[in-house]
Amino acid sequence: MTCKSPMSYLLKLEQMGSDPRAATCRGKLQSRRCKLNQEINKELRLRAGAENLYKATTNRKLRDTVALELSFVNSNLQLLKEQLAELNSSVEIYQSESHEGIMPMIPLGLKETKEINFMEPFSDFILEHYSEEPSIYMDAIADMTDTRQASKTPSRDDLGVALLFRYYNLLYYVERRFFPPDRNLGVYFEWYDSLTGVPSCQRTIAFEKACTLFNLGAIYTQIGARHDRRTERGLDAAVDSFLRAAGIFRHIYDTFTNAPSMDLKPQVLDVLVSLMLSQARECLFEKLQLQIEALGLTESSHLFRDLAGEAAQLSLEYNEMHKNIQVNDTHTYLPECWAGLVPLKAELYKALAHHYEARSIDATVGDGDNVSLGTKKSQTVSSNESFIGNAREALRATEASSECEEESASVVAIKRTHLKEALASHEEAQRLQRMCRYLKNKTSLTQVIKEAHYKTHEEYERFSLQAPVKNIDECYDLVERTVEAASKFTLSLTGPDFTSYKVEDPFKRLGPIAIFSARRHWTAPRCVRLQKGSAMYHDASSYHCHCPTSDADENHEPGCSLYKEELENFGFHVRGDAPVIIAHVEINSLADLGGIKEGDFIVEIAGMDVKWYSHQQVVRLIQSCGAALELKVITPMDRNYLKPLSSKGSISTLSAASSSGVSSGSSSPTSTTTKPKLRIKTSAKTRFVGSVSSSSWNPFRRTPSLAKIF
Repeated sequence: MTCKSPMSYLLKLEQMGSDPRAATCRGKLQSRRCKLNQEINKELRLRAGAENLYKATTNRKLRDTVALELSFVNSNLQLLKEQLAELNSSVEIYQSESHEGIMPMIPLGLKETKEINFMEPFSDFILEHYSEEPSIYMDAIADMTDTRQASKTPSRDDLGVALLFRYYNLLYYVERRFFPPDRNLGVYFEWYDSLTGVPSCQRTIAFEKACTLFNLGAIYTQIGARHDRRTERGLDAAVDSFLRAAGIFRHIYDTFTNAPSMDLKPQVLDVLVSLMLSQARECLFEKLQLQIEALGLTESSHLFRDLAGEAAQLSLEYNEMHKNIQVNDTHTYLPECWAGLVPLKAELYKALAHHYEARSIDATVGDGDNVSLGTKKSQTVSSNESFIGNAREALRATEASSECEEESASVVAIKRTHLKEALASHEEAQRLQRMCRYLKNKTSLTQVIKEAHYKTHEEYERFSLQAPVKNIDECYDLVERTVEAASKFTLSLTGPDFTSYKVEDPFKRLGPIAIFSARRHWTAPRCVRLQKGSAMYHDASSYHCHCPTSDADENHEPGCSLYKEELENFGFHVRGDAPVIIAHVEINSLADLGGIKEGDFIVEIAGMDVKWYSHQQVVRLIQSCGAALELKVITPMDRNYLKPLSSKGSISTLSAASSSGVSSGSSSPTSTTTKPKLRIKTSAKTRFVGSVSSSSWNPFRRTPSLAKIF
């Protein structure tokens, strides 16, 4: 394996979608997270040792000293966890460059892991399990190690996403090649919790897969927060990213269980899925706002009513999320910033729902009701003038006029109530921001809340100036008005698309993964060399003899033995593809004498690896070897590959070509099996039968033919 220079190695990582040299704020934040995780791990080890010493010792003075040390360790741990929570609360770093005046989204930080060198354990397993030279696979193992190292620092773009997908797909081949279910390979995967910094270690590759998928979902959240949400295109991209993140977290929730890390627990994943869906709906709400502003529609009742319904839906989802966090104790693990931002958004969108509902009422009154009320009032006046002499008709006209005035006053009262509810919710959102020490210094969040509150207050002032002179407080005391949650957007999770990032098996040379995997067992490869001779077969129709008469002459000497001479077969049949299997072995044939058994796999012919060869390729290669054939075969130990076959289904692979002479034999790499010439009287019809024996066999039995020879 060639030595790589540092620059070429870094260039390779950049091409893969990783840039460990990136000095961005996000990169520095992740580096600080890594150092904090290591310090938390150190303090946890110290605390575990101190607790064990406290339990074991009986010396009172020593116990007091250990108790004092434990208090210091717990204080340090609390400080470190607060620093980690502060890092997780740095949501503004992940936002777009122009995030001023835009509601910040919640992204997730990446999980950190320790480095692993696969070279030694994989090399030992290849030599032990596959009986192959590990040096052939050193480059593949090194590439696998480099890919894992690169996946620790993925770039926040499509290249970083592709890198994590490729590494996840590579883990499929690594798991099947090197991780048997009945033993430990000696490889331990240690990952730090993204939320608490507590390390978790497992030897199962399923844990590695789950952590890789979590980082993939976290990358999608960072990409979604990074998009410019001042344009419709940026909002569409953000919605797609958040839905993909939600789909990945749901996939982890459905697929991986009993995870030791808290950020992979079902209750936390459920909250993350809800959070990503709500943030995707937020982007759709902002897109609808942009569309209304672009159209310049300031007095459109149905559009404002749509905005009110979307805002009410967001408020409902964030309220349910907040209750879910409090019920299952997830708030003890989530950063304080997140736990504070969720109820704040619930109140903010409740205020926006009442604000836009009031705007829709204002539009309705301005467009239709005022006109109709004015028309009704003029009609009433004319009616009073027409029926001056009729007192009863004049009274009816006066009552109709008062009903119109009452209806107008009722609409105005409803609008005023919505505006008051909006102002109250805005004040509650500001209070929640002041109460959270991580949120009160968020500049962008402060701007969004103040701007929304200013617009509502301005609308209320305008309404107060345009309200009727008649005091309606006493007549219409509306305590509370609600806005019905309604959304015209249906969100669906976007699951991880593993097929779009196909990778090749880096250890393909080991053979087809369905057969040559860590779950299968077989004997060590046996090298065999077979040598064909010639055989004399007696038959009535033969035309060779030893008498001096001509072959064409029918007058032979009495007792003349007729015979025919032909090349001898190796005495075994083959079937199947990649790898080709020994389907049948003729009794007392070269294959039988050489020790070949039914069900053996042919892995090498004449020094060529044939584990991936098709049936026809193997047959042609054997025929090209002539009279001498060198084979390498293995015997499976955990499954009989001939048992599922029946005599009806074994016709196509037993052609004349496949039974022409395939043999694997001796247990010694240098042994040679040669069958002597024999004179055997046989019939041409029964000379070579292509049937497959489906009877069970014992790979360790000694055949009668071997007993005769040896």
